[in-house]
Amino acid sequence: MAKRKSNGGAVDGAGSILSTVAGPSAPPHPSRLGPPSPIASQLLEKVSGDEKLAAEMPFNETKPLEYGDAAYTPHAGETREPPTPLATASTSTETIASPKLGDGQPDIGDNALNRPLDRVRVDDSGRELTTNQAVKVGDNQDSLKASLRGPTLMEDFILREKITHFDHERIPERVVHARGSAAHGYFESYDDLSAITRAAPFAASGKRTPVFVRFSTVAGERGSADTVRDVRGFAVKFYTDEGNWDLVGNNIPVFFIQDAMKFPDLIHSVKPEPNNGMPQAASAHDTFWDFASLSPEITHMLMWHLSDRAIPRSYRMMQGFGVHTFRLVNAEGQAVFCKFHWSPMAGTHSLVWDEAARLAGADPDYHRRDLWEAIDSGQFPEYELGLQIFSEEQAAQFPFDILDPTKLVPEEMVPVRPVGKMVLDRNPDNFFAETEQVAFCAAHVVPGVDFSNDPLLQGRLHSYIDTQISRLGGANFHEIPINTPLAQIHNNQRDGMHRQSLNRGRVAYDPNSLAGGCPFQAGARGFVSFPEPVNGNKVRGKPELFAEHYAQARLFWISQSAIEQQHIIGGFRFELTRVQSQAIRRRMLAGLVNVDAGLAAAVADGLGMEVPPPLPRATDQPPYDYPPSPSLSLRARPGHTGIRTLRVAILVALGVDGAQVRQLYAALLDDGAVPRLLSDRIGALATDDGAPLDVEISFETGPSVLWDGVIIAGAVPTVKGAPSGTLLHNDALALEFLKLQYRHDKPILALGSGAELLKAARIPRKLPHGVPDPGVIVAEPSDAAEALASFKAVLAQHRIYARETDPPRV
Repeated sequence: MAKRKSNGGAVDGAGSILSTVAGPSAPPHPSRLGPPSPIASQLLEKVSGDEKLAAEMPFNETKPLEYGDAAYTPHAGETREPPTPLATASTSTETIASPKLGDGQPDIGDNALNRPLDRVRVDDSGRELTTNQAVKVGDNQDSLKASLRGPTLMEDFILREKITHFDHERIPERVVHARGSAAHGYFESYDDLSAITRAAPFAASGKRTPVFVRFSTVAGERGSADTVRDVRGFAVKFYTDEGNWDLVGNNIPVFFIQDAMKFPDLIHSVKPEPNNGMPQAASAHDTFWDFASLSPEITHMLMWHLSDRAIPRSYRMMQGFGVHTFRLVNAEGQAVFCKFHWSPMAGTHSLVWDEAARLAGADPDYHRRDLWEAIDSGQFPEYELGLQIFSEEQAAQFPFDILDPTKLVPEEMVPVRPVGKMVLDRNPDNFFAETEQVAFCAAHVVPGVDFSNDPLLQGRLHSYIDTQISRLGGANFHEIPINTPLAQIHNNQRDGMHRQSLNRGRVAYDPNSLAGGCPFQAGARGFVSFPEPVNGNKVRGKPELFAEHYAQARLFWISQSAIEQQHIIGGFRFELTRVQSQAIRRRMLAGLVNVDAGLAAAVADGLGMEVPPPLPRATDQPPYDYPPSPSLSLRARPGHTGIRTLRVAILVALGVDGAQVRQLYAALLDDGAVPRLLSDRIGALATDDGAPLDVEISFETGPSVLWDGVIIAGAVPTVKGAPSGTLLHNDALALEFLKLQYRHDKPILALGSGAELLKAARIPRKLPHGVPDPGVIVAEPSDAAEALASFKAVLAQHRIYARETDPPRV
């Protein structure tokens, strides 16, 4: 696009800088990226610097020196001076500082192993290439040979070091939560909570604690897609001044099983079937549903798993939960029970299933890319932490057991108290060193946080640390920089693989006198377990209240809106249709009868089956009759951030009104959205005013599922040398794009002649019951400002669910 001034500066191509895929044919040169933001300015500087630095090396000038007689003399490599330090940065957020990350100012050309994470940040600017033993490498292009055409020599230690390191660059992936994305940030407490807990993050109003957060899928392998139907991990590492606290949870508040003894069985059932290794990252297969249909305690979790909660729109738009009941303990040793809730400020939003399935092919990294782009552009994700706090006496009155991880505490029984917010404001510098090597463990708590007797939690206390020892090469994984606490480590542990610490002296035991008794135990200042009285016989089993499996599943069902209920029915229909065993389908339907007769009948109808008799219950006690809980519906969580970070495609083609497009683009950018010009191909596009538009992304690279809404720009009456009003009417990809935008309930704005493209795609202007569709907005160019305001209002709601039909009309 030609550079144009509009609303405070040029914005042509800004959407491409805010994105990580594709771009116009010519480098974009906007002067702003939407609302003023220091990080956005740095991103602009970084992208501009990247482009300038790359342009300074149009080809490899030293390539000829690798051949013939010239190869006998090692040559120095080419270098260029970066126009800005940000040009060689991993991320535009590298200047974000914290006690863990350091001061945010990397030492250019330095590899200083000192200070917080700065001690392991390496920059190679102006430095010569070396081996891992710091020997300068004269030639990194060719192996050492006996003459130019002779055999490679075994003495080539440079080749052997390089290949050996390459051969060992991968570590075992996590058994679960293998695919993840992460970010640095901070947690800020709203209040002093010392009355209920001595936990360091809550010690004072306004206190900030550095955090590292990893989001993940559960079942898939490291290379699987982001948008599969699955539970999402939500793990937060607090680097407190009293040690590390890992709050390791999920985006769903309950779990599949009640006891850790069953965890290997659950995961073995949902993983690819061992005989053929299929399917990858999916629960829609016989072994999972065989296990599920024989484990009725799973029913409540299945309601969440088959709902929209299992296909979140973004990691930035999903809740997080500690799942288990924990204890909070104050300095006087008084304890209360607690449930942890994370709520995204952007609201809790989801994909629709057809969209999620298509996204897995269009962009398997959809959630990873979304998180990175938002942080890199300064649109920092924020979450509010809330606590459900209740006493042991209150817990005894609940109609369920608070130690049962398949149950939640309805907010109508115990309200959620907001206690602080978390802001993710910096991307990692290196994915492997941080996101892949970070080690979370449910047993990592600080004074003021303690465990309950939840049998699933108790098993997790062992499992996490055990798997980290296997993955990360031994018991010293805590010395990997991303895992090291801010608080000092002093103990008598020594040796082991990859030990980094150089401990002085000869004492490695306690008690001792040769080190003056140090390090000495802290007494009451240290972690002290809550002295819960225990009385009973050793037994393998579960409490009686654990035997009720359906009441809270029904609570979730009756708390959903009509369209959410339809999505749950569709989820069961899809999953069970892929199951081959009719006996498994029948067992699963029999369990659903105990949840709701209408649900069971709808799923049975989709499978072409009769509704079977209900599955026998595990208890004679009648299920508790919960009233609906509105907070369990996504409709209760719209968020507070409007259209910030939402992606809008502006469809353009030859003959488009360039001035109008620029106005739309700038207006969306000013509200924090990410607009991009989309057409059949990238490149310059002639407009009526002689200032060409630069198409940023094509239909094949930017299919419909990647966008939250679309605007069809209108054509001017005539364009010299161009067929007037031809806006992609005969392009099947453009028509499919609009059909999928409609089918996935997204807002569509058509201006002027853009309405003709709606007709060509057969997009209805009315909802199925006859009233106008608020998400299909058609206006004349003279009314563009008012129409755009309506479009933004609908876009902020994410979807127009009222247009859905099963099967779809379009």
